[in-house]
Amino acid sequence: MDRLKVMIKVFRRECHRVLRSERTTIYGADEMLMLLQLAMAEVNKQHGAEFKVALSDVLMAWKHLLLDKLHLPPPNFARLENYDLILKAYESFLKRSNTVDLVDILFMYKQLRLVDLDPEEPVSPIQLFEFLSGNVEVSELPDSSVPSTPSSKSRSCSPQVKTAVRRVFCSYLNLLVNTKNDLALALTLDVPSRALGRQAFTDVKHAAQNNNTSLFLAVTSFVRAVQLGGKGYAPAESDPLRKHVKGLSDFVQFLDNLEEILGEIPDPSVCGARLVAAIRAALVKGRSSEDAVYAAAGETTKELKERICQLHQIQKQTANGSGTGISPARPKAYAVNHATAYGGRDTVKVLMALLDEEASAPLCQNKADLLSEDQPVLSGAEGTSVLMLFRSPEVSTGCSPEPLRNRVQSRLDLLKPKPKDIRVIRSQFACTYKDEELPLNRVLEFPSTSQVPTCVHPAPKTIPAVDEEECSLDLEEDATTAKSTSGCPNREQRGVQRGAAPALGQRSGNAQNRSSGPAGNGKKTGKLQTQSKSNKRKQVDLDQHGGSENEPPQKKQPAAVKMPAKAVGKASSKKKLIAGQGKLTSFFRV
Repeated sequence: MDRLKVMIKVFRRECHRVLRSERTTIYGADEMLMLLQLAMAEVNKQHGAEFKVALSDVLMAWKHLLLDKLHLPPPNFARLENYDLILKAYESFLKRSNTVDLVDILFMYKQLRLVDLDPEEPVSPIQLFEFLSGNVEVSELPDSSVPSTPSSKSRSCSPQVKTAVRRVFCSYLNLLVNTKNDLALALTLDVPSRALGRQAFTDVKHAAQNNNTSLFLAVTSFVRAVQLGGKGYAPAESDPLRKHVKGLSDFVQFLDNLEEILGEIPDPSVCGARLVAAIRAALVKGRSSEDAVYAAAGETTKELKERICQLHQIQKQTANGSGTGISPARPKAYAVNHATAYGGRDTVKVLMALLDEEASAPLCQNKADLLSEDQPVLSGAEGTSVLMLFRSPEVSTGCSPEPLRNRVQSRLDLLKPKPKDIRVIRSQFACTYKDEELPLNRVLEFPSTSQVPTCVHPAPKTIPAVDEEECSLDLEEDATTAKSTSGCPNREQRGVQRGAAPALGQRSGNAQNRSSGPAGNGKKTGKLQTQSKSNKRKQVDLDQHGGSENEPPQKKQPAAVKMPAKAVGKASSKKKLIAGQGKLTSFFRV
């Protein structure tokens, strides 16, 4: 519609009088309808419902919105319940994104137009309502001056895919002009695929809400902090955006490349062609030539290049006369590189004129394709609509726990005993260590008097009292094992020849035994032999049940004659031996 383009040109020329930013972009009919759908879904979520809305409700609210903003009589059917909240959310999104819609352009035109130069009312409110409702058919922009090649005809793609691809191209160019446009970022964040799905977009949205910034600023500030933050200024490890560092870095790097092209190439025609070619290269990377997206990207690139060249020629002709009529943001006085700041101004003018023409396009004929969740596959994973992106993924709140199989496995892992470092070879002094408890099988097989019995059948306790005969046996065993003196065997042989008991133990006892005659000890010898046999049986029984765990099984010793009771009494009264002390004594003697 030519009269609508005239109205937009006047707004662009005089917008600095009413707006704080001269890079404010315009939402066309398609973007206005998508934005209304988001506003209605947000209001439904605030009232406890899900973040979704029926298509019929959107179309009803769309008609109410247009009639209300154009100050026309309301429709015959009743207004929606939360219409005031929906209108407030709609206007808030426009303000936050530094954008205006076509209805705002109509009312600002009456305030901004020059009386002597501009027409009074190029478009009436009723005409604009019919145009935005899709009731008036408007021919598309003429492109007959560009002949189409046979190859482009043979590789024609579906209109739905071509519209989606063209929207992605314009969204990237829109971010170069207006970085606060959240809808443009939502359409380009994961196109082409960067592994930034709904969860990544939700994390970016929450970060922007917490910092009260735009989505683009939330992404760029996080990436810059990771790259340049250092130890004290880098984002925390618990930051949810840490999981998407690679994808966000790729997105920012791609936009940095576009900004570099925009600042380095002064010619708007060449610069615009390079920008569109860079976007096409990113979209078709990894796709075959038979892909529908590949064909749509090629056709869109060709059309946008030609239109940018035409707009550049128009602006050059206008500049030779009275001026371009477009005044984008002027570079700041404190800009570091003034050549770069001024170098992209002419290209920004052309890009803004191109985006204004896209905003003046009529509403999509098939509104269901525009608002449905089944969008063309452009990101490589799945087709995702704007409504699906802004809808946060469902988070587990405990009402819907994880599957039973996972819960059982986690419980089994928790109850599984941890392996302990069991020492197989233990020292003979292990009874003095304060170590962890032994396994149950080792406690049953090798009971120890130094440990508290923890098994069902504890080892039998040894008799603590040591009588005179046992002391004599221990002394005999010590003397036989140690072999500390060479005189002991000789004395033993002499004692056997005489028929008397060998003298073992202390030397004082041996001397007393020698003084006693063989005739006086005959009866005592027989009695001691009888007692030694009974004591040996007791010792064998104790060895079978088990003694100290540090004592190896002892070899059977030959029968020996006990020493006299008088000598043994003196030895036992002087020093009594405990169980196992004889073995330790013999060990240290060696």
